[in-house]
Amino acid sequence: MKLFVGLGNPGPKYAGNRHNIGFMAVDRIAEDHGFGPWRKKFQAQVSEGKFGSTRVALLKPETFMNLSGQSVGEAMRFYKIDSTDVVVFHDELDLAPGKCRVKSGGGHAGHNGLRSIHQHISPHYDRVRLGIGHPGHKDAVAGYVLRDFAKADQDWLDDLLRGISDGAAHLAADDSGKFMNAVALRVAPPRSSTGTKAAAPAKPEKTPTPAEDARTPMQKLLDKFK
Repeated sequence: MKLFVGLGNPGPKYAGNRHNIGFMAVDRIAEDHGFGPWRKKFQAQVSEGKFGSTRVALLKPETFMNLSGQSVGEAMRFYKIDSTDVVVFHDELDLAPGKCRVKSGGGHAGHNGLRSIHQHISPHYDRVRLGIGHPGHKDAVAGYVLRDFAKADQDWLDDLLRGISDGAAHLAADDSGKFMNAVALRVAPPRSSTGTKAAAPAKPEKTPTPAEDARTPMQKLLDKFK
């Protein structure tokens, strides 16, 4: 049993925010892999499904970001799982937009959602850090994360979410390497070995046609006796 937690803030006002990329990740997993309908439970929205024989619950806390740990702790106790069976998807300021990293344990680096989860279940859980970039100054962070992704971000964002969905089964099987490979195939697909386009096939050369004989019949006759 695994608990995949997407972090974000509830309600349409926040749906497109950078801070809600965790919600977006678990939404894509649920949609692509035929998970059950979302239902209200554990102060959250929950959807359940399976990857092979591994049962997975997707969780979107509705407590607002700063109290996410309350919902995660409640779900963990209900499913009788350990904190090491929890995977949290969250926005990461210290990674460039579109980058993704998996981390086990460690600090919360000032992320309020992670801080709350630390308090309720311990730091011993896995995180999928989803890069959104940094606004450049710490005073601008709050406004930055609570603004929607720009139109220019939509392509890389879609690739990243598709990659997460592609690799979700590997994450459920504790294979972070294969998960990261699946993400990489979406966000940085391999190029050809030369890195250049294949050369267009050469067009066949035309067989030259003999030049047209412009001599008059009399000239042709005279030329025979030369």
